[in-house]
Amino acid sequence: MKTALITGITGQDGSYLAEFLLEQGYRVVGMQRRSSTETVGRIAHLLDRIELVQGDLLDQLSLIEIVKQYQPDEVYNLAAQSFVPTSWQQPVLTGEFTALGVTRMLEAIRLVKPDAKFYQASSSEMFGKVREVPQRETTPFYPRSPYGVSKVYGHWITVNYRESYDLFAVSGILFNHESERRGLEFVTRKVTHGVAKIKLGLARELRLGNLDAQRDWGYAPDYVRAMWLMLQQDQPDDFVIATGRTHSVRRLCEIAFGCVGLDWRDYVVVDPLLIRPAEVDLLVGDASKARAVLGWEPTVSFEEMIERMVDADLRFLRGDGAPPGMVGSPPCASDRPAAS
Repeated sequence: MKTALITGITGQDGSYLAEFLLEQGYRVVGMQRRSSTETVGRIAHLLDRIELVQGDLLDQLSLIEIVKQYQPDEVYNLAAQSFVPTSWQQPVLTGEFTALGVTRMLEAIRLVKPDAKFYQASSSEMFGKVREVPQRETTPFYPRSPYGVSKVYGHWITVNYRESYDLFAVSGILFNHESERRGLEFVTRKVTHGVAKIKLGLARELRLGNLDAQRDWGYAPDYVRAMWLMLQQDQPDDFVIATGRTHSVRRLCEIAFGCVGLDWRDYVVVDPLLIRPAEVDLLVGDASKARAVLGWEPTVSFEEMIERMVDADLRFLRGDGAPPGMVGSPPCASDRPAAS
């Protein structure tokens, strides 16, 4: 039985990855930071099947001890300060977690378990002010936030350790991927949760920033499968994971409000305070390399993903008590909007 260590296991991607690896027969060990509050909501249904250990990307010794104790075959580094707006408010802390934290984990692997395979969660935010459209593995980076800059460091230090120490270390350059388990601070979930509140009479408006920003949005469970596929290859390499289709925040609102029979223009308010100091206007990825080498394809469309998220938020706010991410047929599946 293979052992996988996941940092950031309590997050959206970590929870889906843990589920996926359990299905593949792995022993799953999740690293989490010490906290006085409960943070395992997304993995509550897995607690009897996984092992949790306390550790911190800011603490080199804790990482060394965890790798020494569990001797993982695969390490998935998903932990980070991952909310872009917060990176302007806490740029130094973002760098400590999202940049230097990668180095600490790589160093622990190099010193203790150099045959472990390592996955680094890179991000499309590294492309920032894009130099070409669509973006691929060879596209130059031009990050536009402290988060994006930190991710560039994490990406290149992974390449450096691979080339310097012959580690099996890869980076997945994942474009935006969402789900019912997405945090409420992220725009997709902010919209679907806001739609559900408005539909149920719990809110009157939804305040958003730049409606013209465009992203390549995919479904998180599809993307964690790509992470695993990267570590099953004979040689380590980096891959862009994306749908190749772009949608604006405005289109996101149109679909989400359409799911409950409402016109988004009656409820959405543009708030200048929510516009980033340096905006990333257009991100769209070319995942042709992943398709050719990994055999990876997305299975859930943007429209279906938003429908699932709206449905989950409606049921959550109604108090149905469904486990996070476990949703049935979307309420608007029979009237799905056409793709933009």
